[in-house]
Parts: sequence; structure tokens; C-alpha cells
Amino acid sequence: MLFANIRCAIVDEVHSFAGDDRGWHLLSLLERLSRISGQPVQRLGLSATIGNPEQLGSWLAGSSPAERQVISVPAATPVQPDIQLDYVGTIANAARVIAGLHRGEKRLVFVDSRARVEELAAELRRLRVDTYVSHSSVSLDERQRAEAAFAEGSDCVIVATSTLELGIDVGDLDRVIQIDAPTSVASFLQRMGRTGRRPGTTPNMLFLATTDEALLRAAALICLRSADFVEPIVPPPLPYHILAQQIMALSLQEGGIGRHRWREWIGAMPGFAAMDEADIEQIVAYMLDEAILFEDGGVLSLGLVGEVQFGWRNFMELFSVFTSPPLFKVMHGRSEIGEVHRASFEVKQNQVPILQLGGRDWVVKHIDWDARIAYVEPSESHGRSRWPGDARALRIEFCHAIRDVLAGEAVPAKLSQRAEAELADIREQFAWVERGTTAVVRTAAGYAWWTFAGLLANASLRAEMGEVARQDGRLQNLEIALESGAESIDVERRIAALRDTPRLPPPVSDDAVEGLKFSRCLPLPTAVKLLATRLSDHAGFESAVSEPTRFVTIGE
Repeated sequence: MLFANIRCAIVDEVHSFAGDDRGWHLLSLLERLSRISGQPVQRLGLSATIGNPEQLGSWLAGSSPAERQVISVPAATPVQPDIQLDYVGTIANAARVIAGLHRGEKRLVFVDSRARVEELAAELRRLRVDTYVSHSSVSLDERQRAEAAFAEGSDCVIVATSTLELGIDVGDLDRVIQIDAPTSVASFLQRMGRTGRRPGTTPNMLFLATTDEALLRAAALICLRSADFVEPIVPPPLPYHILAQQIMALSLQEGGIGRHRWREWIGAMPGFAAMDEADIEQIVAYMLDEAILFEDGGVLSLGLVGEVQFGWRNFMELFSVFTSPPLFKVMHGRSEIGEVHRASFEVKQNQVPILQLGGRDWVVKHIDWDARIAYVEPSESHGRSRWPGDARALRIEFCHAIRDVLAGEAVPAKLSQRAEAELADIREQFAWVERGTTAVVRTAAGYAWWTFAGLLANASLRAEMGEVARQDGRLQNLEIALESGAESIDVERRIAALRDTPRLPPPVSDDAVEGLKFSRCLPLPTAVKLLATRLSDHAGFESAVSEPTRFVTIGE
């Protein structure tokens, strides 16, 4: 058997797994490998950006009885990184700055949006900068060609999403540039760590902020990094859907698995071992009732519905724990360029869609809607592509750091004159901000409770605020919109009541349940329980309701 003699498993960039369901999937596979090999497999996790290494080491060890050990090797001669912050206002301005700076050097530019990667790459090419593109919707061949060409070049730029954050080799880098800001200190450190690897060089990062919000986020990240803060990695609770996936995978692996024998393979995996027995039995019973599983003589195998749902392309759906939105493949002749969302083809009547992909513009010649393939040719006109995206939840430490920057905390980096002037203007607009407090602010433009608590906490807070909070509209990380007609006394009473009432789970939408892969295998109440638990942020909630709240009116 292929893995019968395995003795050790090395998990590089372990932090990138542990914080989501890929981590539970990984631990399940390690448990199965240990059983195949007949002994515990030694597990080595590698990372340069972990805020809680002892806890993460215990998580990675899983059911292994072996000794846990953290080996941290400090740098022999710590080098102070070169961190700069500039405010440029637009992607076009960012392209002009990048084109004019560090000529003759190799520059890696991170952008946290595929659409904006394409926009920036197109702008750079119009400025005659040798530019390459890497993101998850560019075809693998295109991506590999771009990365190889970039690795061999010297005076060039590669624009990427987080696909190049985790150490893919693109040769020696001179500069790392970040458009706006990532959502964690760990990502900031990973990206900056792509530089300064050669003797005599210095790690560096240039932030180019295109909005006021991005300027604040970048400044806050710089402050957190200066304070040696790195986010702790917390595995998501209640991986019920991963249990369902693993039972199905084991039934295929073994040609049928005993109703209780699956526990010998994966039952000791910490995420499953922590589950209530009643919940586990309910999931298995539900999968049998729904014909996802079939039982014969106490042996579980895939049922008719399970084969239809997950059997496409030799059960490839069981190899991944995330659901990807349906995308359209983009073809130029026989060459695949990449994939775009259906919304990319939405144009005004009598107009022809023009896409932006791989840093180039393409006019759509034909769309095969059933096969989800768009056939394109190069275009001289400027195009645009779209992909779905979600609001990004910030941790409470990040939100509090933003509040501290607004309140005047010095940013330990080199700020351009533009960044200093813009930051001063922002601070003047938010002159009411004070450290350690929340604020209910009424202006001519609106009425809001500035909690600085983060997206997840604000979801629960908004739900429990009832009729004084606006229940429609997009959730924000820093504030909760209030009804314009709400009286200050009612808002004050509602906030005070939150300190004494039981914590209710945040609301869970149907879309959220459907977006959870293998939710089809769970009873609806179980799926809702899973998501409600994961969407709860008790630390953010408690912080918002325990801090003093000030009431501020501006412009009256």
C-alpha cells in the first residue's frame, strides 16, 4: 500500500490550514494515514507567523500520544524592516507610483481582489511596465508561465492576490508593495517576508492606500506589528460537515465502512472527539434517511443521492471542503485564459462584453451558456471582469488599533506627505473618537453606534438592538447604523440592556447554510447551530457592551 511505510508528515505554512475547515480535513487525513501505517505519524508544522504556537502544536498533534514541542529559532541579527505608507487615492495613481519607483528591480504587488489585480495590471501595462498576473481565476498554465517569466526577469512587476503569499518561488524579490491592506498582521508579515532574504538586503513593504478606510487599516496593521501582535489561530468549532465528508470518503476507501467502525479511523480526531454523541448519531441517521448513505448489515456505503450529489468526476467533490461558485471558462482558441463570474457578461443592450483577465483585455465572441465557456479575442478596448466577494471580518484587536490611530496614536513607519495630510484630515473628521470607548454619533449624514467591535460582533449586536438599529444594509466592522428617528434615550437603554440579557446567537441566512459545503448532509438545525456558533464573537460583543458609551452630535 502506498502509505504503509509513512513515518512523518510535514505541514508547511500550517497556520494557513488551522484557521478554517481545511485544517479539520488535514487532521482527518493524518488520522487515516496513521491507521494505514499502523503507528502514529510524526507531525511537523512549519510557520513564521503564529500568535499561539503551543496551542497550534497541540491541535496539529491530534490524537498522537507523542510529546509536543515548539522550536522557535530567533533571527541571528534582527533587521528593522523598511515600512512605508502612501496615500494614492486610485488604482490608476497606484500604477503611476509603481511605474516610477524602483526601476530595474523586481516588485511583487499584492491586491486583495481579483478584479483590482486585473485593473492594476492593465494600468501598468498601459504605462509600459513589464507586468505579470497571478490569482486563482487565471488558468494554471497562464499562472505558471507568468510566474516563470517573472522569476527570470529583473525589471518587472507581478500583481497577485494571496496566491503568492505562502512562498511560491518566483525568484529573488527586491520590493513588496501592498495595495490598500490585508485583513491580518499574519498576512502582512508573510508578504513582507518575501523580501530581505538575500544577505545585505532589508525586508520591506510599501502600502499604497486608495481609500481613507484602507489608509486607516494599513496604519493599524503597522501599529499592531510594531507591538509584536500576531493573531492567534483558532480552529473553527463544530466541524459537523467535515465528519459527514469523512464518513463518505471512508465508505469509498474501504468499499463500505461499519456503522461504528469509522470511529476507529477518525473518531479520535479532536474536532470529532469533542462532538456530542447525540449530534453524531443524528447526522448519520439523517444521511441514511436522505439516501446520502446506505446501510446494509451495519455497513455504510454511499446511497443513491450521495452518488448523484458527490459522484461527479470520480467523487472529486469529496476532495475539497469548500464550495466554489460556478464560473465561466474563458478560451482564446484552444488556450484557457482563466475563469470569470457570470456577472462579467452583464452589459447594456447592444453592447459586447469585454473582459479583463491575465492583465489583458478580451472581447467576447461567443458564449456557450450550457457548457459555461466564453470564447474571446484580444481587444484594444478596456474591459472588466467580476468575481463574487464577501465582506471581510476584522478581529477586535484590529478594530481597536484603528480606533487608536483615529485617536492620534503615532504610526511607526515612513509616511509620505500625502499620507500624513490625508490621515490628519481623517482624524479631524473623527475628532470625537477616544481610546477605550464606544460612541453613538448623530450627523446630518446618518446615525450610528461606533462599536469598533468587528463584523461578527456587530451582527449579534445589531440583531439584539431590535428596532433602534437598522436591520437592513451591509454590516460593517466599526459601526452599526441606527434608525434616524430613534431617540437617544432609547438607544442608551437598549445598549444598557445588552449588558444584562442572555447572549443570543447571530442570525443565520439561508444563503450562509447553502454556502457551507456538505450542508446537504446535515439536518437544518444542525447546520444552523454550526454556523451560529462560528459566527459568534463573544469577545467583541463583551467589549462593545462593557466599554463606556458616549453620545455625540455633530453639525447641529
